[in-house]
Amino acid sequence: MAFGVIIIGDEILSGRRTDKHLAKVIELLTARGLSLDWAEYVGDDPARITATLRRTLASGDIVFSTGGIGATPDDHTRQCAAAALGVPLELHPDAKVLIQQRISDMHQGDGPVDLDSPENRHRLNMGTFPRGATIIPNGYNTIPGFSLGDHHFVPGFPVMAWPMIEWVLDTKYEHLHHATPHAEKSLLVFELPESTLTPLMEKIEHDFPGVRVFSLPSVGDAERGGVYARRHIDLGVKGEPEAVQAAFVKLREGVHLLGGDIVEPDATGGQKAG
Repeated sequence: MAFGVIIIGDEILSGRRTDKHLAKVIELLTARGLSLDWAEYVGDDPARITATLRRTLASGDIVFSTGGIGATPDDHTRQCAAAALGVPLELHPDAKVLIQQRISDMHQGDGPVDLDSPENRHRLNMGTFPRGATIIPNGYNTIPGFSLGDHHFVPGFPVMAWPMIEWVLDTKYEHLHHATPHAEKSLLVFELPESTLTPLMEKIEHDFPGVRVFSLPSVGDAERGGVYARRHIDLGVKGEPEAVQAAFVKLREGVHLLGGDIVEPDATGGQKAG
Protein backbone atom coordinates (compact mmCIF):
# COMPACT_ATOMS: atom_id res chain seq x y z
CA MET A 1 0.00 0.00 0.00
CA ALA A 2 1.40 3.39 -1.01
CA PHE A 3 1.43 6.35 1.37
CA GLY A 4 0.40 9.81 0.20
CA VAL A 5 -0.23 13.22 1.71
CA ILE A 6 -2.54 16.02 0.58
CA ILE A 7 -1.75 19.45 2.02
CA ILE A 8 -4.69 21.81 1.66
CA GLY A 9 -4.75 25.59 2.01
CA ASP A 10 -4.43 28.79 0.03
CA GLU A 11 -2.04 30.09 2.68
CA ILE A 12 0.57 27.50 1.63
CA LEU A 13 0.28 28.28 -2.07
CA SER A 14 0.37 32.04 -1.52
CA GLY A 15 3.39 31.86 0.76
CA ARG A 16 1.62 33.35 3.78
CA ARG A 17 2.65 30.19 5.62
CA THR A 18 5.46 27.74 4.95
CA ASP A 19 4.45 24.11 4.79
CA LYS A 20 5.95 21.96 7.53
CA HIS A 21 3.76 18.90 7.07
CA LEU A 22 5.62 17.25 4.20
CA ALA A 23 8.94 16.96 6.02
CA LYS A 24 7.23 15.80 9.21
CA VAL A 25 5.16 13.11 7.50
CA ILE A 26 8.34 11.79 5.86
CA GLU A 27 10.02 11.76 9.28
CA LEU A 28 7.11 9.93 10.96
CA LEU A 29 6.97 7.32 8.21
CA THR A 30 10.74 6.79 8.11
CA ALA A 31 10.84 6.18 11.87
CA ARG A 32 8.47 3.27 11.28
CA GLY A 33 10.28 1.77 8.32
CA LEU A 34 7.78 3.28 5.88
CA SER A 35 8.13 5.79 3.07
CA LEU A 36 6.09 8.47 1.36
CA ASP A 37 5.18 7.69 -2.25
CA TRP A 38 3.55 10.97 -3.29
CA ALA A 39 2.40 14.40 -2.09
CA GLU A 40 0.01 17.02 -3.47
CA TYR A 41 -0.70 20.64 -2.57
CA VAL A 42 -4.24 21.91 -3.15
CA GLY A 43 -5.70 25.36 -2.55
CA ASP A 44 -9.06 26.11 -0.93
CA ASP A 45 -11.03 25.43 -4.11
CA PRO A 46 -13.94 23.02 -3.48
CA ALA A 47 -14.08 21.66 -7.02
CA ARG A 48 -10.36 20.90 -7.07
CA ILE A 49 -10.37 19.38 -3.58
CA THR A 50 -13.35 17.18 -4.50
CA ALA A 51 -11.71 16.02 -7.73
CA THR A 52 -8.46 15.26 -5.91
CA LEU A 53 -10.21 13.25 -3.18
CA ARG A 54 -12.40 11.39 -5.66
CA ARG A 55 -9.23 10.23 -7.41
CA THR A 56 -7.23 9.36 -4.29
CA LEU A 57 -10.12 7.65 -2.52
CA ALA A 58 -10.33 5.28 -5.48
CA SER A 59 -6.58 4.60 -5.45
CA GLY A 60 -6.40 2.24 -2.48
CA ASP A 61 -3.54 4.30 -1.04
CA ILE A 62 -3.12 5.29 2.60
CA VAL A 63 -3.55 9.06 2.55
CA PHE A 64 -3.21 11.83 5.12
CA SER A 65 -5.00 15.09 4.37
CA THR A 66 -4.11 18.19 6.37
CA GLY A 67 -6.19 21.36 6.63
CA GLY A 68 -9.67 22.58 5.86
CA ILE A 69 -11.67 20.55 8.41
CA GLY A 70 -12.77 23.49 10.57
CA ALA A 71 -16.10 25.30 10.44
CA THR A 72 -15.20 28.64 8.85
CA PRO A 73 -16.21 29.61 5.29
CA ASP A 74 -12.76 28.76 3.88
CA ASP A 75 -12.87 25.20 5.26
CA HIS A 76 -14.14 22.82 2.60
CA THR A 77 -12.46 19.46 3.17
CA ARG A 78 -15.31 17.76 5.07
CA GLN A 79 -17.86 18.76 2.46
CA CYS A 80 -15.55 17.81 -0.42
CA ALA A 81 -14.82 14.38 1.04
CA ALA A 82 -18.55 13.72 1.32
CA ALA A 83 -19.11 14.90 -2.26
CA ALA A 84 -16.25 12.74 -3.52
CA LEU A 85 -17.90 9.66 -2.02
CA GLY A 86 -21.46 10.70 -2.80
CA VAL A 87 -22.57 10.49 0.85
CA PRO A 88 -24.20 13.06 3.15
CA LEU A 89 -22.60 14.88 6.06
CA GLU A 90 -23.74 13.78 9.51
CA LEU A 91 -22.92 14.89 13.03
CA HIS A 92 -20.80 12.07 14.43
CA PRO A 93 -22.16 11.15 17.89
CA ASP A 94 -18.70 10.72 19.47
CA ALA A 95 -17.51 13.98 17.94
CA LYS A 96 -20.59 15.73 19.36
CA VAL A 97 -19.74 14.53 22.86
CA LEU A 98 -16.12 15.62 22.56
CA ILE A 99 -16.97 19.05 21.14
CA GLN A 100 -19.61 19.73 23.79
CA GLN A 101 -17.16 18.65 26.48
CA ARG A 102 -14.64 21.11 25.05
CA ILE A 103 -17.28 23.85 25.07
CA SER A 104 -18.07 23.12 28.71
CA ASP A 105 -14.40 23.05 29.69
CA MET A 106 -13.84 26.45 28.04
CA HIS A 107 -16.95 28.07 29.52
CA GLN A 108 -16.09 31.05 31.71
CA GLY A 109 -19.53 32.44 32.52
CA ASP A 110 -21.24 32.41 35.91
CA GLY A 111 -24.21 30.29 34.86
CA PRO A 112 -24.42 26.92 33.15
CA VAL A 113 -23.18 26.66 29.60
CA ASP A 114 -25.87 26.95 26.91
CA LEU A 115 -25.03 24.16 24.50
CA ASP A 116 -27.97 25.17 22.30
CA SER A 117 -26.80 28.73 21.67
CA PRO A 118 -26.28 29.55 17.97
CA GLU A 119 -22.53 29.86 18.52
CA ASN A 120 -22.21 26.49 20.23
CA ARG A 121 -24.46 24.77 17.72
CA HIS A 122 -22.22 26.15 14.97
CA ARG A 123 -19.21 24.63 16.70
CA LEU A 124 -20.77 21.19 16.24
CA ASN A 125 -20.10 21.58 12.52
CA MET A 126 -16.52 20.61 13.31
CA GLY A 127 -17.90 17.14 14.12
CA THR A 128 -20.04 16.88 11.00
CA PHE A 129 -18.30 14.26 8.89
CA PRO A 130 -19.15 12.18 5.81
CA ARG A 131 -21.41 9.26 6.63
CA GLY A 132 -19.38 6.23 7.67
CA ALA A 133 -16.45 8.20 9.08
CA THR A 134 -14.61 7.22 12.24
CA ILE A 135 -12.93 9.77 14.48
CA ILE A 136 -9.24 10.49 15.06
CA PRO A 137 -8.59 11.69 18.62
CA ASN A 138 -7.02 15.09 19.10
CA GLY A 139 -4.99 15.30 22.30
CA TYR A 140 -4.49 19.04 21.97
CA ASN A 141 -8.07 20.33 22.25
CA THR A 142 -10.21 17.15 21.86
CA ILE A 143 -11.78 18.37 18.56
CA PRO A 144 -11.40 15.19 16.49
CA GLY A 145 -10.34 14.56 12.94
CA PHE A 146 -11.86 11.74 10.93
CA SER A 147 -11.02 8.74 8.78
CA LEU A 148 -12.75 7.37 5.70
CA GLY A 149 -11.26 3.95 5.13
CA ASP A 150 -7.55 4.57 4.55
CA HIS A 151 -7.95 8.34 4.14
CA HIS A 152 -7.26 10.30 7.31
CA PHE A 153 -8.21 13.96 7.73
CA VAL A 154 -6.49 16.14 10.33
CA PRO A 155 -6.30 19.89 11.02
CA GLY A 156 -3.76 22.16 9.39
CA PHE A 157 -2.15 23.08 12.72
CA PRO A 158 1.03 21.01 13.22
CA VAL A 159 0.61 20.91 17.01
CA MET A 160 -2.62 18.96 16.45
CA ALA A 161 -1.99 17.24 13.14
CA TRP A 162 1.31 15.52 13.85
CA PRO A 163 0.28 13.61 17.01
CA MET A 164 -2.95 12.63 15.23
CA ILE A 165 -1.00 11.23 12.27
CA GLU A 166 1.24 9.32 14.69
CA TRP A 167 -1.87 7.89 16.38
CA VAL A 168 -3.19 6.67 13.03
CA LEU A 169 0.13 5.10 12.06
CA ASP A 170 0.53 3.33 15.39
CA THR A 171 -3.11 2.29 15.79
CA LYS A 172 -4.17 1.31 12.28
CA TYR A 173 -0.92 0.40 10.54
CA GLU A 174 1.37 -1.08 13.16
CA HIS A 175 1.43 -4.30 11.13
CA LEU A 176 3.19 -2.40 8.33
CA HIS A 177 5.97 -0.98 10.50
CA HIS A 178 9.37 -2.22 9.32
CA ALA A 179 7.60 -4.93 7.30
CA THR A 180 9.81 -4.36 4.28
CA PRO A 181 13.57 -4.25 5.01
CA HIS A 182 15.12 -1.28 3.26
CA ALA A 183 18.64 0.01 2.79
CA GLU A 184 20.22 2.89 0.92
CA LYS A 185 23.88 3.49 0.03
CA SER A 186 25.39 6.29 -1.99
CA LEU A 187 28.63 7.94 -2.99
CA LEU A 188 29.64 11.31 -4.38
CA VAL A 189 30.96 11.23 -7.93
CA PHE A 190 33.15 13.99 -9.37
CA GLU A 191 34.41 14.65 -12.88
CA LEU A 192 31.72 12.60 -14.65
CA PRO A 193 28.48 13.81 -16.28
CA GLU A 194 25.17 11.99 -15.78
CA SER A 195 25.12 10.99 -19.44
CA THR A 196 28.28 8.92 -18.89
CA LEU A 197 26.82 7.30 -15.78
CA THR A 198 23.41 6.47 -17.29
CA PRO A 199 24.39 3.14 -18.95
CA LEU A 200 25.93 1.98 -15.66
CA MET A 201 22.76 2.93 -13.78
CA GLU A 202 20.59 1.04 -16.28
CA LYS A 203 22.80 -2.05 -15.99
CA ILE A 204 22.62 -2.01 -12.18
CA GLU A 205 18.81 -1.91 -12.25
CA HIS A 206 18.76 -4.69 -14.87
CA ASP A 207 21.17 -6.94 -12.97
CA PHE A 208 19.59 -6.37 -9.54
CA PRO A 209 15.78 -6.54 -9.79
CA GLY A 210 14.11 -4.63 -6.97
CA VAL A 211 17.04 -2.24 -6.58
CA ARG A 212 16.48 1.34 -7.65
CA VAL A 213 19.32 3.64 -8.66
CA PHE A 214 19.18 7.36 -7.93
CA SER A 215 21.26 10.25 -9.25
CA LEU A 216 21.15 13.70 -7.68
CA PRO A 217 23.37 16.24 -9.47
CA SER A 218 24.60 19.34 -7.64
CA VAL A 219 26.42 22.39 -8.96
CA GLY A 220 28.04 22.64 -5.53
CA ASP A 221 26.81 23.47 -2.05
CA ALA A 222 28.99 26.27 -0.67
CA GLU A 223 26.96 26.46 2.53
CA ARG A 224 27.59 22.80 3.32
CA GLY A 225 31.25 23.20 2.38
CA GLY A 226 33.99 20.62 2.08
CA VAL A 227 33.71 18.19 -0.82
CA TYR A 228 30.06 19.20 -1.22
CA ALA A 229 31.16 22.63 -2.44
CA ARG A 230 32.44 21.01 -5.64
CA ARG A 231 30.17 20.11 -8.54
CA HIS A 232 29.17 16.47 -7.97
CA ILE A 233 26.57 13.76 -8.36
CA ASP A 234 25.10 11.95 -5.35
CA LEU A 235 24.81 8.47 -6.88
CA GLY A 236 23.34 5.53 -5.03
CA VAL A 237 21.10 2.49 -4.77
CA LYS A 238 18.16 1.62 -2.51
CA GLY A 239 16.00 -1.41 -1.85
CA GLU A 240 16.33 -4.79 -0.12
CA PRO A 241 19.46 -4.64 2.10
CA GLU A 242 21.34 -7.68 0.76
CA ALA A 243 20.69 -6.73 -2.86
CA VAL A 244 21.66 -3.12 -2.17
CA GLN A 245 24.99 -4.21 -0.72
CA ALA A 246 25.83 -6.27 -3.80
CA ALA A 247 24.57 -3.60 -6.21
CA PHE A 248 26.59 -0.91 -4.46
CA VAL A 249 29.80 -2.89 -4.93
CA LYS A 250 29.11 -3.09 -8.67
CA LEU A 251 28.13 0.57 -8.81
CA ARG A 252 31.35 1.64 -7.15
CA GLU A 253 33.43 -0.58 -9.41
CA GLY A 254 31.64 0.81 -12.46
CA VAL A 255 32.34 4.41 -11.50
CA HIS A 256 36.02 3.57 -11.03
CA LEU A 257 36.16 1.99 -14.50
CA LEU A 258 34.63 5.15 -15.96
CA GLY A 259 37.38 7.23 -14.37
CA GLY A 260 35.22 8.98 -11.82
CA ASP A 261 36.59 10.58 -8.67
CA ILE A 262 34.67 9.16 -5.68
CA VAL A 263 34.07 10.32 -2.14
CA GLU A 264 31.98 7.91 -0.07
CA PRO A 265 30.17 9.13 3.09
CA ASP A 266 31.23 7.01 6.03
CA ALA A 267 29.06 5.67 8.84
CA THR A 268 29.62 8.75 10.98
CA GLY A 269 28.39 11.17 8.34
CA GLY A 270 31.88 12.23 7.27
CA GLN A 271 33.55 11.32 4.00
CA LYS A 272 36.27 8.97 2.93
CA ALA A 273 38.04 9.04 -0.41
CA GLY A 274 37.18 6.34 -2.91
